[in-house]
Amino acid sequence: MTVLLSLFVLTQPVAAQGVVCSASKLPQIIEGFFQLTTGLGLIGLVVVWQGDSLFELFTMNHEQKAKLKEHKRAALKSATILVVLGPLYTVAGSLMGLPLAQCVNLAPW
Repeated sequence: MTVLLSLFVLTQPVAAQGVVCSASKLPQIIEGFFQLTTGLGLIGLVVVWQGDSLFELFTMNHEQKAKLKEHKRAALKSATILVVLGPLYTVAGSLMGLPLAQCVNLAPW
């Protein structure tokens, strides 16, 4: 019974890889979705950065300027994570043998 249960659990990633990779358009849809969200995230970074820079021009209070700079820093961190996670998953997932990393390239370029 234990052997049967362990075989069932161990073969699930292989079965999932077969389903994802053998689907006609699913890998391309996943890649396109990741590229779209990464692009929108980078556009969001530019909008937040420019908006905060504009607000800094009209802000006299040092506390508000510090909050705006912190907001810009947080937006930059988020965009960096967004751009780095896809290629990191692609490389690390291939090295670890993860099923999705074998047929889907999550690099945003």
